[in-house]
Amino acid sequence: MGEKLRVIVTGAAGFIGHHAVKALLNAGHDVLGLDNLNDYYDLKLKTDRLEQIGSPAGFAFEKADIADPAKVETIFGRYAPTHVLHLAAQAGVRYSIDHPFSYIDSNIRGHLSVLEAARRSSSLRHVVYASSSSVYGNDAAIPFSEADPADKPVSLYAATKRADELLSESYARLYNIPQTGLRFFTVYGPWGRPDMAYWLFTKAILDSQPIKVFNNGELERDFTYIDDVIDVVVKIVEEKDTAFGHRLYNIGGSRPVPIKRFINVIASACGRQAECVYRPMQKGDVYRTHADLTRISRDYGYEPTTDIETGIPRFVEWYRDYFGK
Repeated sequence: MGEKLRVIVTGAAGFIGHHAVKALLNAGHDVLGLDNLNDYYDLKLKTDRLEQIGSPAGFAFEKADIADPAKVETIFGRYAPTHVLHLAAQAGVRYSIDHPFSYIDSNIRGHLSVLEAARRSSSLRHVVYASSSSVYGNDAAIPFSEADPADKPVSLYAATKRADELLSESYARLYNIPQTGLRFFTVYGPWGRPDMAYWLFTKAILDSQPIKVFNNGELERDFTYIDDVIDVVVKIVEEKDTAFGHRLYNIGGSRPVPIKRFINVIASACGRQAECVYRPMQKGDVYRTHADLTRISRDYGYEPTTDIETGIPRFVEWYRDYFGK
């Protein structure tokens, strides 16, 4: 094992956060998990994720809201992290239409709180944070490249994530804080988020309910299995050479899947037929996503290996077990 790191993981009770905490602990690092345990979706799922992590050596959890800058700074000062994996955010494109201020609080103020604590920390060496494929909007060239402008977001959620990237760029330049932003592309898998399409579709099919399919099914998504994501995230956190300022990486599957095919794979895994109700395009949604992986493949050898024919049955199996279906 290499050097033992001291990592603060924000959003530790979230989908990606919970998996990241486990992987970092398995790699021999110490982890302090932070989460405000809000009720955006079922709180039981979040507490069950924490229970699944358990209380192994090197792990501690603290309930905290990253939008409280004084609290965040106090925690950084007390824990003295070498690294931060900042995953906490108010998620959901559609939720942002009706609840805009929660995105400003969590995604802007929260991100700034982490950056302010980072610049005052004498121990911190690297901030790794979650961005999103949503920043590309509908006008980027296919496949989406980190070099694209990403200046026409179609949702407030996307706008806040792009704002986070710009804040990080400025803090890297002003205060010499090495930072890496990760543009995740539709991450799915066991312990996932109930507001995501794959979860909603699985629930509806197993409950013999119709599913809503927007833009008449003329959508494509670059689905990325959680294990592929976590493997490369840990490599990035463990990066020894941090003389790079601020950088961005796409983390996707780079195999865009038409939504109709995606539904068929879920239905097959469930052993049921899917009843689809087609609806118009929703505000804030994008037509397609497709990650250009040239940069992350070059720097970290990232090659996603899990296609939806493998990943979706794993999720459905977990879902059936978790809910006893």
